[in-house]
Amino acid sequence: MENFPILSLLTFLPIVGMVLILILPKDQGKAIKWLTLAITGIQVILSVVILYFFNFSLGGINDPSSFQFVEKFRWINISGLSWIGTIKIDYFLGIDGISVVLILLTTIVTFIATLTSWNITKSVKGYFALFLLLDTAMLGVFVALDFFLFYVFWELMLLPMYFLIGVWGGPRREYAAIKFFLYTLLGSIFILLVMLGLYFSATETLVDGSKVFTFNLLTFMDPSNYTATGILSPLNPNNLRFIAYIALFIGFAIKIPVFPFHTWLPDAHVEAPTAISVILAGVLLKMGAYGILRISFPIFPEITQQVAWYIGLFGMINIIYGALAAMAQRDFKKMIAYSSVSHMGYVLLGMASLTTAGLTGSVLQMFNHGTITAMLFIIVGIIYDRTHTRDMSAFGGLANQMPVYTGFVMVAFFAAIGLPGLSGFISEALVFIGAFGNEQIRVITAFSLLGILLGASYMLWAFQKVFLGTLKDKWKGLTDLTFREYCMLVPLTIIIIVIGVYPSVILQFMTTSVNAMVKFMANANVIFSSISPF
Repeated sequence: MENFPILSLLTFLPIVGMVLILILPKDQGKAIKWLTLAITGIQVILSVVILYFFNFSLGGINDPSSFQFVEKFRWINISGLSWIGTIKIDYFLGIDGISVVLILLTTIVTFIATLTSWNITKSVKGYFALFLLLDTAMLGVFVALDFFLFYVFWELMLLPMYFLIGVWGGPRREYAAIKFFLYTLLGSIFILLVMLGLYFSATETLVDGSKVFTFNLLTFMDPSNYTATGILSPLNPNNLRFIAYIALFIGFAIKIPVFPFHTWLPDAHVEAPTAISVILAGVLLKMGAYGILRISFPIFPEITQQVAWYIGLFGMINIIYGALAAMAQRDFKKMIAYSSVSHMGYVLLGMASLTTAGLTGSVLQMFNHGTITAMLFIIVGIIYDRTHTRDMSAFGGLANQMPVYTGFVMVAFFAAIGLPGLSGFISEALVFIGAFGNEQIRVITAFSLLGILLGASYMLWAFQKVFLGTLKDKWKGLTDLTFREYCMLVPLTIIIIVIGVYPSVILQFMTTSVNAMVKFMANANVIFSSISPF
C-alpha cells in the first residue's frame, strides 16, 4: 500500500459521487440515494483496508517517517514575490494512530447517516450532493498534514452544513444555520491568523539547501525550524505564542463546543434533519478536539503545560453544565444535544491530564461518543417520524408497543451512562484514571465525577418518561422497527458492545501515537521552555 494513494481515494471519492449526482436528472431520487450509499459503503471498506495494513509500531509527532500512507507533492508554488520570496504549499496527507481511529468513525457514521437520509424527499439531488461534499471535507481534516490544506478542508465543511441545516431543517432552520455558520466562521478567523503567524515564523529546507516559509505542520513542531524574527517563534524574545495559543484554542473550542461557545449546538441539533444531527454529533464535534491534539498541543507544547489546568477546568464545566442543562429539557433531541456538550467535556479532561491513560481515553471517548450519540439521534429521529413530536411528556409506555426499539434504546442509553460492558465505560474510566494521575487537576477530576451521577439521572429519567408506564391510546398504532432502521441501529450496537467487551480491538491502533504524544509533551519544558520567555 506504500505507493497507492488510498487516502486521496478515500477523501475525494465522494466528490466523484457528487459530480455523478449533479449529472443525473433530479427525478432519479432512488438512483441518487443508492449511489450515495454505494460511495459511503466503499469508504467504509477502504477504511477497513487502511486498518488492515496499519502498522501498530509506528507513531510519532514531528517525524514524517512515523506517519503512514503518506502522500506529498508540491501543490502551489509561486516565486519572486518581493520579501516573501517563494510561496510553497504542499499536498501533504498522512495518518497516525489518532487520525486512523477518527477516519474509521467518519466513514461508519457517514454510511449510517446515508441510510438515515433515505426518507428525504425535498430536493433530493441537492441534499445528497451537499452531503457528499461534507463527507470529503470531514475526512480531509483528519488526513491533512499541511496547515493550509487542513484549513481548506476545515472551511469547506461550512458550506454544505450551512445549507443542509438551512434548507432541510426544522421551523427555525435559518436561524440555526446562520448561528452555526457565524460561530464557526469566527473560530476560523482565529485559526487563520495563527496559521499565517506560524507560516512567517518557521522555514523548511529544500533539497537544494534553500529555505522557504512553509505550512508543514510537522515543521512547526520542531523549534529548530523557527527563525529568530518570527512573531510566533520561541526564539523571539517578543513573541506572541501565548496569545496565539489562546486564539487557536478558541477556534477549535467553538467546534467541540466548549462552554461558553456551546450555544450554537442545541439550536443546530434541534433544527437539523436527523442524518445531519448524526454527522454533527458523530463527527463534526470531534474535529475541534482533533485540531487541539494535532495542532495546538505539539506546536505549542510549552504553553500547553502551563494551561493544562484551565483546559481541565473547562472540561469539568462542560461535564457538569451540559448534564444539568440536559436534565432541564423536555425536548428529547435537545436533551441529547446537551448530553453531547457534557460528554465532550470528558475529552477535554483527558487531554488536560497529559498522561498516556488520559489521552488514550480522550481519543477513545471521541470514537465512542461518535457512535453512541449517532445512535441516540437516530433513536430520536425514528420516534419523531412516527409521532411528529419530541416532547418527552407526551409519551409513556412505548416499551409495550415497540419492544425491539426499546431494546436498542436501552443499549444506547446505558452506553451513554457508562455501564461496564459497553463502550462508554472504558473511555470514561481511562479519562478519570489519567486525570487522577495528574496532581494539578486532581480536584477538578473529583468534581467532574459528579457528571456520571447527573448523566445517569437525566438518561434514566428520560427512559422512564418515554418508555415505562401506561401506553397512551394515541400511540397504540405505532409500529416497531423497519428493515432500514435495523440496518442503522444494528452496526452501531455491535460496535458499542464489542468495544465495551474487548476495547483492545480499537486501543491497539492509537497506543504508539499517544505514547509518542505524551513523551513529546513531557519533554516540552526541556525542548521549548529553555528558549521561550513563557
